[in-house]
Amino acid sequence: MAQPIEAIRNAFKIPELKQRIIFTLTMLAIYRLGAHVPTPGVDGVTLARRVHEGGGLLGFYDLFSGGAFAQATIFALGIMPYISASIIMQLLTAVVPALEQLKREGQEGQKKITEYTRYGTIGLCIVQAIGVSFFLQNMGPEIVPNPGLGFTMMCVMSFTTGTAFVMWLGEQISERGVGNGISLIIFISIVSGLPTALNNLGTMLGAGEIDILMIMLLFVMLVVVTGFVVMVTQGQRRIPVQYPRQVKGRRVFSGARNYLPLRVNQAGVIPIIFASSILMLPGMVVGSLDIPGAIFFQDWHNTWIYNTIYVGMIIFFCFFYTAITFNPVEMADNMKKYGGVILGVRPGKATAEYLQFVMTRITLVGSVFLAGVALLPQLVYQFMGIYDWHVASFFGGTSLLILVGVGLDTVRQIEQHLVMRNYEGFMKGRRVRGRRM
Repeated sequence: MAQPIEAIRNAFKIPELKQRIIFTLTMLAIYRLGAHVPTPGVDGVTLARRVHEGGGLLGFYDLFSGGAFAQATIFALGIMPYISASIIMQLLTAVVPALEQLKREGQEGQKKITEYTRYGTIGLCIVQAIGVSFFLQNMGPEIVPNPGLGFTMMCVMSFTTGTAFVMWLGEQISERGVGNGISLIIFISIVSGLPTALNNLGTMLGAGEIDILMIMLLFVMLVVVTGFVVMVTQGQRRIPVQYPRQVKGRRVFSGARNYLPLRVNQAGVIPIIFASSILMLPGMVVGSLDIPGAIFFQDWHNTWIYNTIYVGMIIFFCFFYTAITFNPVEMADNMKKYGGVILGVRPGKATAEYLQFVMTRITLVGSVFLAGVALLPQLVYQFMGIYDWHVASFFGGTSLLILVGVGLDTVRQIEQHLVMRNYEGFMKGRRVRGRRM
């Protein structure tokens, strides 16, 4: 615990890094201010009360929007359309040759893919905004006093513009701030619901719905699960790699043994975010329509069908994202180029197959763990009798995984900036001493 705190303290001693942190905090503050800007034509107070009473999918979606959905503000859709568009684009990149070629073109190709993702985000925003507008109008005149085409157009413009602005904020944080901007926006959205969760927990305690022993059990579970999440997130399989002796001039350097670290959770929190965003889409679109069976999708978040699909998608995206980011053939070629050998494994194709085999095994462990933790809120919600999703979500599941994962990743990036700045200072010092000599 002392190391992350020390890293953050040292970060404010470096002017450039300090500016990046302040810029990140400023962008996140702007996002939270925008989450309270109301959409014209909606009674936000009545809607918030209805959403909090209903819970289910509405409460779950509101959790990821930082309370913006419950009040139908301009950020009601949050960043989820952008995440959904990113998922679709990554899937297309893996199967469409033209997009795969763009990905291989480096930075210029990535800019083009990012541009396509933005267009896809706007398209998804329009579809989801229309669905949300129908959903709000179906809730009755106490929510939307003046329904009709004008209200639908207002929702489309407000929600689409809001999500585009949130997407811009995330990109600015990633480019000029610290950490991944999109992940930090989701992080701050979830953290903003913590006071509500604690208030609801206190209300249930005062009403006698739960006792102090249950609260103590919840916090013990929170600490234990957080510890396991940190352990798996930072866990690595270190493969020993032996390099041959090198002769430079008259000096002979003995062969060095290094370790190739393979992360147990290579995909991080991406599978959780991907699976959640995809499963929210049918609930928002179908559940907003006045058709038979639509009511099922408004509360299907608590069904075994949803949980089964949720687990399957988490495991799938763990392997899918790992396959995109981990290239065993390239690693094996680089090791062969520099003479590196994994003990007991032949260089080349055999090394690539071995790395793929090891990564598949540890990814399976990581994906099952992620799926298990993601289902913890259902345990708290159904079997422990705590029927408040804001409370249940903070004691496991998606919220806890994102909070821990994004927090660790942000601290790691701060430490990388510190190492880089110290290294640059060291090199400048050597150049200065060289001139003096």
